Amino acid sequence: MNLNINIDPNQQQELPGNEAKMEPRPLHDDPKYIGSGKLKDKVAIITGGDSGIGKAIAIAFAKEGAKLVISYLNEDGDANDTKTQLEKYNAQCMLIKGDLSLSKTSKQIVDKTIEAYGKLDILVNHAGEQYQTDSLQDVTDNSLENIFKVNVFSFFYLTRESLKHMKEGATIINTISVVAYKGNPSLLDYSSTKGANLSFTRALAASLAEKGIRVNGVAPGPVWTPLIPASFSPDKLKEFGKNTPMSRPGQPFELAPTYVFLANNTDSSYITGQVIHVNGGTPISS
Repeated sequence: MNLNINIDPNQQQELPGNEAKMEPRPLHDDPKYIGSGKLKDKVAIITGGDSGIGKAIAIAFAKEGAKLVISYLNEDGDANDTKTQLEKYNAQCMLIKGDLSLSKTSKQIVDKTIEAYGKLDILVNHAGEQYQTDSLQDVTDNSLENIFKVNVFSFFYLTRESLKHMKEGATIINTISVVAYKGNPSLLDYSSTKGANLSFTRALAASLAEKGIRVNGVAPGPVWTPLIPASFSPDKLKEFGKNTPMSRPGQPFELAPTYVFLANNTDSSYITGQVIHVNGGTPISS
């Protein structure tokens, strides 16, 4: 499989982005990945599971036997395609549409999950958004408030609701980013939200350890998802991912096994409060 990506830099989209319009299309399903029942009968909520990394996580979880709830904003086409892909692996899947910046949406997601499946074992806080902000003057009051509501407040809202039903052995995985460690001068507000996600992960892990609920994070580097053509200008797209030691952006499916590893209590039972970096070799300091 050739993982080098020839990105058309002239493609531009409106947030939150649409996979069907991307050139080339991202790769979500690794045919070499064979499930072994590590998440059999586990119930998992994945936010932003309609496309990109979230879709790849959902496919890998399906291969491992999980029952899935996919939360998304308004990308109906992408979400329905994800559901179709999951059903190929005989996975039970429920789609829930809604704005995670509103606390009531989190309650609706969890209530519907419990109604349908009777329990909740895994929460993946993955949904987020970003805007190119080359100067602090680009960060308006409204955009700053909105990005924190989506990227930070939603993690609090959905985790708070989920913990009402999660028991010992449950796991929470938060998607962070390499920018939480390195920053990005073109993503000033986004970098700040990812720093907040990192601190939330570490503090929550310490808070829940005595209850037997593990909390960890995954920090992707540049990955080819709909967020990228919806966020960056053509000059940024032209160079996207080329500054990593591996000289390319990642594909969504390359992230998914890390989430499986952290979600199951066979592989990662003694890991909590940690972040795994899947970033093409980009050096970071913790």
